[in-house]
Amino acid sequence: MRNKTWIYYLILALIAILFLMPMLWLVLSSFNVHARQALKWPDQWTFNNYLTVIQNGRNLRGFGIGLYISVAQASLVCILSLMAAYPLSRYDLSYKKPLLYAILFMTSLPMIAVIVPVYKIFVRFHLLDSIPGVILYLTASGIPYGVWMMKNFMDGIPKSLEEAAFVDGADSVQSMLHVVAPLMFSGICVVFIYSFSGAWGNFFIPYILLNSEAKQPASVILFQYFGKHGAIEYGALSAYSLLYSLPAIFLYILSQKVMSKGFTMNLSLIHI
Repeated sequence: MRNKTWIYYLILALIAILFLMPMLWLVLSSFNVHARQALKWPDQWTFNNYLTVIQNGRNLRGFGIGLYISVAQASLVCILSLMAAYPLSRYDLSYKKPLLYAILFMTSLPMIAVIVPVYKIFVRFHLLDSIPGVILYLTASGIPYGVWMMKNFMDGIPKSLEEAAFVDGADSVQSMLHVVAPLMFSGICVVFIYSFSGAWGNFFIPYILLNSEAKQPASVILFQYFGKHGAIEYGALSAYSLLYSLPAIFLYILSQKVMSKGFTMNLSLIHI
């Protein structure tokens, strides 16, 4: 029995090393101006790679555009998903079950599967190379997942709380905004975090739909450090990658508190 346990720990340790080695290379290379593919301790620690990234105006503009796209998309997904999930959660609709199945199917539909017709639509309506157009597409692709999660969170809020608001003269919109939404605030934060992370890390859609370099977000600009003819700037690439991961790290730390409340919210509301 002890031998089996030792083997299990050994396998887990090997898996951990496989995950940690790339991260260690990324950190060490970001402080090494002569970084290469091999894992090497820097001969001289320097912040030159970070200064190269930060002092590049295109990089800063890309970070700003990426944040703008991600925040706008996540906000729209939360607002529209809340509005769509409310009738699915509160009303007995005859088409609710097939609609939910359709939404569940759309959550598993990859973006690349519909990119050709989407590209033609963008060309037809002059949305190509348009940041609002990219936000529109990312919002549309994120709504099914947002609706599915919003409905699950909303189902955990007792309808009796809304009935008291209806007695006081509130309508459905007021009840949704002033009763349901505050109670499921943690759930809304969960949807926002997932939507933001998906848009922030999306490379394919902005790369296809945005042709102008001045409009490209950080996820696309990252490609510039791969250089031409195989000449890769490993040091600058590593520094850029670490800076690029900061919003995701911040959201991960924030989600430890917010998301845990969101997932346990349904259980706590049962006892109200």
